[in-house]
Amino acid sequence: MSWIEKILGRTQPLPPAPLPLDDSKESKSLFPVVGAVTDKGPVADHNEDALFTLSAALSQENDLLPLGLYIVADGISGKEQGAAASSLAVRLVADWVLSKIFHPFLLDLGHSANQQPIHQVLREAIIAANGRIHDAYANAGTTLTCAFVLGTNAFIAHVGDSRAYLVNKSTIRQLTTDHSLVNRLIELGQLTPEEAKTHPQRSVLYRALGRAGNLEIDTYLQSLPAHSSLLLCSDGLWQAVPQEAILAAINAASSPQAACRQLAAQAKENGGEDNITVILVQVKS
Repeated sequence: MSWIEKILGRTQPLPPAPLPLDDSKESKSLFPVVGAVTDKGPVADHNEDALFTLSAALSQENDLLPLGLYIVADGISGKEQGAAASSLAVRLVADWVLSKIFHPFLLDLGHSANQQPIHQVLREAIIAANGRIHDAYANAGTTLTCAFVLGTNAFIAHVGDSRAYLVNKSTIRQLTTDHSLVNRLIELGQLTPEEAKTHPQRSVLYRALGRAGNLEIDTYLQSLPAHSSLLLCSDGLWQAVPQEAILAAINAASSPQAACRQLAAQAKENGGEDNITVILVQVKS
């Protein structure tokens, strides 16, 4: 098994089943363009969201292998501790992934027998951040949705109700599951999606960083075809802007950064009261 297969973790498949790494020159030449915006919104006096983006490329023979890390976190507490929790989560997870994945690449240690699969690194990073946040902020927590991009594959780890979507010209598909009370009630058939929009406990999460006990983390592996985009966002976007409008804004924008600005503006225009954070990773043809 090659070192790249080892870190892909093919021997321990993620749900849904991993798609094979495309070793063709055309596939590996697709380099993403990234946009990012975070906004406190029209009502809040401070921003409890946090984000991190890092895009890189590593030469591999006569080609470039894209590497990227993208994280969105939404603090929970209603006070400044929520902002501190989300910021700490983003910084700790980014530092962990840099040391466990990026640094081995740079030092040409990716072939090491001790190299962990990417999904395992992401889980361990989030578990470590969860413990630090629980110790530092007794009354706060945060969501966290992160994606590590390797070539045309996105490894996603997720806790809470921030979201990841896969977007192309005609469709937008939610990749993550909301760990919220109302979403669980929808799954059980006790609540409709329309009722969930106005439910008094729509912001209550049953899974978030900063709580005691074992933390369950969802992980996914998603291929990124040409002309597609990976969208990460806090609930300040998806609660205020319908999916069809998100898709239309992305397709109409001149760049990922323009799309992020438009989506944040649209969330505010639609009466969204929460902080808004958006990262758009667009795969070029």
